[in-house]
Amino acid sequence: MTNSPIKWGVLGFARIAQNSLIPAIEASDNSEFYAIASRDESKLEECQSEFPSVSKLYNHYEELLDDPDIQAVYIPLPNSMHKEWSIKAMRKGKHVMCEKPIALNAEECMEMIEASRETGMLLMEAFMFRFTDLATKVKNIVDSGEIGEVKFIDSTFRFLLDRPNTIKVKPELGGGSLYDVGCYPVSFINMITEQLPIACTSQSIIDNGVDIQFSGLMKYESGMIASVHCGFNAFKATHSEIIGTKGRIEIPDTFGGHDGFITVVTNEGSREISVRNTGQYALEVTDFAEAILHNRKPLVTLEESYRHMQVIDMLFATM
Repeated sequence: MTNSPIKWGVLGFARIAQNSLIPAIEASDNSEFYAIASRDESKLEECQSEFPSVSKLYNHYEELLDDPDIQAVYIPLPNSMHKEWSIKAMRKGKHVMCEKPIALNAEECMEMIEASRETGMLLMEAFMFRFTDLATKVKNIVDSGEIGEVKFIDSTFRFLLDRPNTIKVKPELGGGSLYDVGCYPVSFINMITEQLPIACTSQSIIDNGVDIQFSGLMKYESGMIASVHCGFNAFKATHSEIIGTKGRIEIPDTFGGHDGFITVVTNEGSREISVRNTGQYALEVTDFAEAILHNRKPLVTLEESYRHMQVIDMLFATM
């Protein structure tokens, strides 16, 4: 494959596409925002007005997938539609970056993985925080052994949801706080542990068929325990802490990708490590396009995404 920019198509003009991913595609040197599909004509008009460089507008998702010039497809559709349209796109010869969570459960995820293997198309779960300077530095500190053997991880992502009738609270569309924001702490813990828990337990508040608040505990064979907290019903909180036998890491704003700092505390004292806003969405797009161009795995692998969905299944089973 040549090194010419990867042409992207986007299925649906969702908020995350409008505010983050399409600007990231346009900011990436190896990518081009080429096409958008929406069943809502007004959304297409809005997209064309905001992103006049887009070449093609489609009224149906299938039409976009039939465009032979499109090489990669970004899927920000409701969670319940991730499996269907990811598989359809791969079978049309498109590489797929699918919004988190990649699927509703591990079984769906495996179907998507099998489609990727059968078609030879790349598939990646879009966890933008994995491309932050913060995530890289936290992982490097843990792997260096500075805080010793990890014994406890706590991670939280919650906010007060004030938009009525959003897909986030519709059970038929895969709504709920664990799917929407809890998957970030689960993925963060998964990044550190790189293994499945041996047991899980949870408590949740359910409203109209979806969890609006969720807390889960995960026990690991190594003797480590991790806790995940998420919700739609309280003030915003996004922070984490990793505690080992020799020290701990305090991680404010774990998933935002903003300029800031993390703090490492050991017997030698406390030190702050600066983290920079490196444009995680653009890095995510660039990495996926590079994976296509150079026939390699993207940063977020399918093995990791499958393990991530297995953990979510375990947590849901105790709800």
